[in-house]
Amino acid sequence: MAIGLRALLDAEHKPVEWTIEIWSAPHAQRPGMNGNANFTGLEALPDPPRFNELNDVPDERGGGATRNAYPIYDLPRHRLIHHLLPEMPLRTSSLRGLGAWANVFAIESFIDELAEAAGEDPVTYRLALLSDPRARRVVETAAQMSGWFEPHALPEGRARGFGFARYKNLAAFAAVVAEVEVDQEVRLKRVWCAADAGLVISPDGARNQVEGGIIMGASFAMKERVPFADGKVAAVTWEDYPILRFSEVPEIEIDLLDQPNEPTLGLGEASVGPTGAAIGQTPTRRAAATRCEGSRR
Repeated sequence: MAIGLRALLDAEHKPVEWTIEIWSAPHAQRPGMNGNANFTGLEALPDPPRFNELNDVPDERGGGATRNAYPIYDLPRHRLIHHLLPEMPLRTSSLRGLGAWANVFAIESFIDELAEAAGEDPVTYRLALLSDPRARRVVETAAQMSGWFEPHALPEGRARGFGFARYKNLAAFAAVVAEVEVDQEVRLKRVWCAADAGLVISPDGARNQVEGGIIMGASFAMKERVPFADGKVAAVTWEDYPILRFSEVPEIEIDLLDQPNEPTLGLGEASVGPTGAAIGQTPTRRAAATRCEGSRR
């Protein structure tokens, strides 16, 4: 996916116009999706069957490339432009979270840039754009858990970043603070996450979902990369496709906000996008850019 964001700001540096433009292949080529077989082996048949036109996951099912493309911040005028690219040099399928992973990362990165342009703290800036009380509570709780507004001296090369989203704009809310250390390599030291999933039926299972999403989001952001050679995927074994190791899993603190009178909301992928965004927004990325020039990806 490639994502472009543009905003027109008022005198108080708040968006009055917002545009997100997305270029993406379909996220719906798992076997059987959208009425298609989606098996490359069919191409070997002498007369392969015809199927439906290749398309993306429809918005009523959460969307594919457009998943989480509409932020839940208070934006008076919002425009989304989606360029579907059905024919790609390499066949695509689905990444965990589909388009939400890239969209949350892009939107939260842009929000941090707007906060910097306004000369405001990133969390304070977000709260100024949020009127939804549940969204505000999640953001405020994550900030409180991590001591975001408390004066603290982090070791040299460390900083904290913030990420927030409501998965699919209708499932669970999640706000994440990531403490990252950069010195030639990027290491995730601590993560705080506040999540609102409405009525939580199984607290242990809910925490497992949130924690698993954090670890997967960290692995996406810091480790995972598909190598290509001669026009095809070159990864054959796990040695060719790095993932986060047990020794690299950070200390994780989770707060499930109690909402017993609210409907139960899905938690399955809620923390993945905010985690990647929080890691990406740590200010250490600027300070360490020159030191890590040889190892940046």
